[in-house]
Amino acid sequence: MASIAPLRSHWAAACRSKYVAGSAIPNRIAVSRFHAASLSRSKDDAPKAETPSAAATNLTPKSSESSTAESETPRLPRNVQAIYLKPLRRDVEYGVPSCDLQLRSYSVRNLEFFADFALRAAYYLKLPAFGPVPLPRITERWTVPKSNFVNKKSQENFERITLRRLIQIKDGHPETVELWLAFLKKHAYYGIGMKANVWEYNELGVGKTMDVSLENLKNVMEPKWAHFGRNKNLETSEKVLEMMNSEKYRLAATGNAPMTNN
Repeated sequence: MASIAPLRSHWAAACRSKYVAGSAIPNRIAVSRFHAASLSRSKDDAPKAETPSAAATNLTPKSSESSTAESETPRLPRNVQAIYLKPLRRDVEYGVPSCDLQLRSYSVRNLEFFADFALRAAYYLKLPAFGPVPLPRITERWTVPKSNFVNKKSQENFERITLRRLIQIKDGHPETVELWLAFLKKHAYYGIGMKANVWEYNELGVGKTMDVSLENLKNVMEPKWAHFGRNKNLETSEKVLEMMNSEKYRLAATGNAPMTNN
């Protein structure tokens, strides 16, 4: 104990000399030690980056293979891809109506299919088309006897619903509109009825041009109407009369008197 006491007194004197009033050195040393300890702890406690597993490394070539396979698959043509998309439409310039096409059917599926077909045909003919606009349904009902003998007093009800869609063409040339309607009529779908209202805009004095066109139409149609019904050509009737008045024909007809042209 006698040997330890001088050491304690010496250590206390050293502490008094170090911790002088107004000295900031111990504080700085303590702060620096604290930061060093925190840095060492953060380095030790920081989670280490995991090494990629073998399964993860094996996934990379599969993704590249799938991308190459997708690039190698042939692309469908544009017209085939357009079937799965909405029909394209042309922009309207003036907004003047040219044609109203009304589609009627008892089946919604057939009606929607043909309306989509009509819109696509109008786009390729460069006709601005609008619709299809659903119109009010036409509902018809009938009540008829079930039978004419035993069950004649019992009645039976029938109902028929007609669905309608409207497609309007604007700023269309009359010839192009007629071509569009003829194309739809040629490729008509079963169970679909069509009704078209067409507008044509002409200059003043259209009555005179209509008279001239009517005369030209008569000259064109007369040769065709001549072969219809009983209105035969005069030359044909004369040839028939000459053949019937021939000697061979009279002998075949048991020597009757020849016919005369009244």
